[in-house]
Amino acid sequence: MNTEQDNNLSSEKKAIDLSIKLMLITLLIVWSLMIIFPFIAPILWGIILATTLFPLYQSMLKIFKGKKAITGTFITLLLLCLLLIPSVIMIASVVNEVKALKASMDANTLTIPPPNAKVAAWPLVGPKIYDAWSLLNTNVESAVITYKEQMIQIGQKLLSALGGLFSNVLMMSLSIIIMGILLVYSEASEKSVSRFAKRLLGNHSEEYTKVVVQTIRNVSKGILGVAFIQFVIMGISFVLAGVPFAGIWALLVFLLALVQLPGALVAIPVVIYVYSVKEPVPATIWSVIILVCGLSDNVLKPLLMGKGAPVPMLVIFVGAIGGLMLSGFIGLFTGAIVLSLSYKLTGLWINEDHLIPQAK
Repeated sequence: MNTEQDNNLSSEKKAIDLSIKLMLITLLIVWSLMIIFPFIAPILWGIILATTLFPLYQSMLKIFKGKKAITGTFITLLLLCLLLIPSVIMIASVVNEVKALKASMDANTLTIPPPNAKVAAWPLVGPKIYDAWSLLNTNVESAVITYKEQMIQIGQKLLSALGGLFSNVLMMSLSIIIMGILLVYSEASEKSVSRFAKRLLGNHSEEYTKVVVQTIRNVSKGILGVAFIQFVIMGISFVLAGVPFAGIWALLVFLLALVQLPGALVAIPVVIYVYSVKEPVPATIWSVIILVCGLSDNVLKPLLMGKGAPVPMLVIFVGAIGGLMLSGFIGLFTGAIVLSLSYKLTGLWINEDHLIPQAK
């Protein structure tokens, strides 16, 4: 009897000890997640950038004679320059323009050129734009009073956009630094990921790791690559066509392409502008070129996103769009990865009988 009671007490003590240990482990995990939560986005972007640029890192290792630290530092500094220099120039330009505008208004020397008569013929918005433009041309003070609320709203949105740009630049800078560290320690990182995947997925770990890596690279090529190609082509086209603020319009094309909106949203207003200031024949030529460039993502995206894909291109594309709608820009990658893994796991489950040797 005593032995049975002792055994029961021992079992209860073990259960209590196990419960306490599980609670402490859970508390530790939750606490750790809360600590790193502000850094989740930069860490994810660092992993995505490192995975995407790893082939480039391997190629450049040969140039730098196998010196990992120098190669990783070079790529990191190059990306930081590509990010920070245009951002600083853009922010400084906006600040200077706002200061110059305020100084002109204070000195009562602000002049707005008169609108072209063709502006009034633009569909839907033409008459309103023409009236507002004409009022600015003839009486700036009256226009400011008339459109005061709209101008305040635009100013608030501009300040919000500048603040968002600044925080995003800081976040991406941190992501690039994390990427550089991951590239330098790529061998150790790869071994750790392989061990973790094997514990989690067993014998199929290598296959699913390849799916994740290839999906990240395909999304990068199909979305970031196409966005950059459109940015360059449209930017050159806008400059050659004499479109004012060509760089800003090209940047808008790039941003729209990142969030999976067509470049035609920018191309169509630009085409309307070109027709309003140029003769019909050159206007038609430039309009065709700009519209073709704006619609080029419909051809480029399937080609780049589907090349070498571990799953059907449609799965990656639907995952990227669904992820974007669910989680924002980072969802382009996480959505595509999750849906690709789900597709592979479902295929493995359906074909499980064919993978297991049957007893004879």
